[in-house]
Amino acid sequence: MRSDVRNGVRSEALHFALRNRKLVVGTVVIAVLLVAGVVGPMTIGHKPADYVGPAMAPPSGEFWFGTTTFGQDVFAQFLYGLRSTFLVGVLGGVLASVVGMVVGFVAGYRGGWVDELLTMVTNIVLVLPALVVLLIVNAYLGVRSVGVQALFIGLTSWPWAARAIRAQTFSLRSRDFVDLARLSGVRTPRIILREIAPNMSSYLFLTFILLFGSSILIAASLDFIGLGPTDSVSLGLMLNNAARWSALQLGMWWWFVPPGAGITAIVGALYVMNVGLDEVFNPKLREM
Repeated sequence: MRSDVRNGVRSEALHFALRNRKLVVGTVVIAVLLVAGVVGPMTIGHKPADYVGPAMAPPSGEFWFGTTTFGQDVFAQFLYGLRSTFLVGVLGGVLASVVGMVVGFVAGYRGGWVDELLTMVTNIVLVLPALVVLLIVNAYLGVRSVGVQALFIGLTSWPWAARAIRAQTFSLRSRDFVDLARLSGVRTPRIILREIAPNMSSYLFLTFILLFGSSILIAASLDFIGLGPTDSVSLGLMLNNAARWSALQLGMWWWFVPPGAGITAIVGALYVMNVGLDEVFNPKLREM
């Protein structure tokens, strides 16, 4: 019976999702940029750092986004940058979501000293000066990769998610179906995975989207101040290079506008998707 109810809820959510303009538009934008980042680099015959054309050339039929002061193809850098940006967002968002869920579920369900201990750890990570920590780590790392950046972002972005999930778990652990599972001898991990988590699936998905967008913004900020990966190209690093080589002063708008627009489009589309999903999952917010 419970599975039939869940299937009915999922069908209803899918029905409204396909009719929610915000969700559809946001999803289309993310899908187009994702395909461009994954497939685009395969269609280009040169690397983003290769010198392939005249320096400071404006957009043209040969170089769609123009070239840098060194004759590098900005369009190639943009496509490779999209790939790196999405990769950091996904890895950082997934890691932060997993850590936040584990801490939040365990703290909210177990309570007592376990809750106090995990809450203390959460608060410590929450007040850590992430930028200072990164500067210290950066001093000992000769080469920084996308994976290392995503790892750092994921391990410092989970506290707010953990606190929110903990609060939701507190309200669910006293429900009748959870008590019934507990009295039936079901172990704690199974109760969390089979009874509590499914009833929070929509909230968990929204949390991941927010962490995904947050990871992209944090990565872009770190890249812009020169603390990004040293072995790849990203949209934030494109902005860093454009600022370092005076693209604005030289009137080379084609160097910094595409990466800035790309970051804005990704984060904006994720926000619109989040609002649309909130309307889908919350009947009170659905557009009539």
